[in-house]
Amino acid sequence: LNVSISTLPGTSLEESDRLGALAERTLLSHPEVRTTARRTGRADRDEHAQAVSSSEMEAGLVSMDEHQRAEFLARLRESLGQLPGTNVIIGQPIEHRIDHMLSGTRSNVAVKIFGPNLRTLRSVAEKARALMESVQGVADLSVEQQADVPFVTVRFKRGAIARYGLTIEDVAHEIETAYQGRTVTRVLKGQAIFDLVVRYDADSIDTLQAVQETRIGTPTGARVPLHDLADVHRDIGPNLISRENVERKIVISCNVADRDLQAVVDDIRRTLSADLELPPTYRVEYGGQFTSAQEATRIIGWVSLLVLFGVLVLLWAALGNLRDGLLVLVNLPLALIGGVIGVHVSGGVISVASLIGFITLFGIATRNGIMMVTHIHHLIQEEGIGDLVHAVSQGASERLSPILMTALASGLGLLPLALAGGQPGSEIETPMALVILFGLASATVLNMFIVPALYLRFGSVRGEAFSGESPVSPAE
Repeated sequence: LNVSISTLPGTSLEESDRLGALAERTLLSHPEVRTTARRTGRADRDEHAQAVSSSEMEAGLVSMDEHQRAEFLARLRESLGQLPGTNVIIGQPIEHRIDHMLSGTRSNVAVKIFGPNLRTLRSVAEKARALMESVQGVADLSVEQQADVPFVTVRFKRGAIARYGLTIEDVAHEIETAYQGRTVTRVLKGQAIFDLVVRYDADSIDTLQAVQETRIGTPTGARVPLHDLADVHRDIGPNLISRENVERKIVISCNVADRDLQAVVDDIRRTLSADLELPPTYRVEYGGQFTSAQEATRIIGWVSLLVLFGVLVLLWAALGNLRDGLLVLVNLPLALIGGVIGVHVSGGVISVASLIGFITLFGIATRNGIMMVTHIHHLIQEEGIGDLVHAVSQGASERLSPILMTALASGLGLLPLALAGGQPGSEIETPMALVILFGLASATVLNMFIVPALYLRFGSVRGEAFSGESPVSPAE
């Protein structure tokens, strides 16, 4: 597991470390957790920078099935929820990174509220969070941590700066050099190169008076105290202003437990649309895993329709008529029966993985139908069997072994993936494998009975016999 814990912005490293250690002890109090490793804060220039008020923990778990894992996560969320003043998000390492790329948060669902005023945004976000608590399946619910923290504000006196022959840029540059530091050269030491940074000693600027006495150089060589050039005073301001497409925003994030993602998002939409009152110019957007899942589902749907049309054209060209091509495609609903059962067994959620399983399944089922119909054609046209019932019966019995062998080869190859349900890394493979396995079973069995029967009634050879274009006289 990857457990993300954040507390109030501005929390000291010592206090954040204490809370992180408490969280680790809470994790290790569960027998399912074997080991923990923690990182508190990240460097400012890190690709995943975070303040010292945030900690990330990786917890190694013992092996458990899906039901045991669900019970463990419920107990873990309850115990971590007792940590004072913290927001806790539980996920997995790669999942957290993907969620962060998709929505800017480490959660499955991100509800983004846009508006111009920060205080109003915070108020609306708290109301939205309270409403989302009532939605079944919402877990790890939290509002983006925003708080007012102390600042030292410097307001330039333009007239005084001009009298000393300076510009605002000059003064700001010296302030930045004093407190942030400036790289003036590089030092070569063996194979390593280090930046040489010039800045004030941290101990010399630990009071407001020391900041006010910061000396600023002038063109005449005089050193003027900063308070002569600017008003320097303590102030309070937001620790973080999040933006997207230039607009200010605040994010309410949550994970999903014991329900499918899309159903929870739909309930959140309905709840907020009905009960959340937004001031003018404020709006709500939704992001997270479900947006990419919706996009993938839409693409798969359109591609599937195009592929189905292409397959039908190819069958028409290969079999010589549209009627037999449609008979081959009868295998698709036969496979769909078992595929739906597979979705139910895997948890009842139609995911992108299960959709890919259906596509694979339809390909195998179509191949079985082609084997059946082309062999019936071969018996009639090449071997001269004149009795249609005899040709269909013989074709079905002779294709039984090849169809069973190909189905068994595919099924046995997928069996380990199907049996690995609940194991790490099986979240994608298991639903796909179950759809294909159950669909293969229904398509293989029903293909041996339904396709021959339909060929007797609707096959192209029977139609040609009725029109007098074929020497074959099918038995009634």
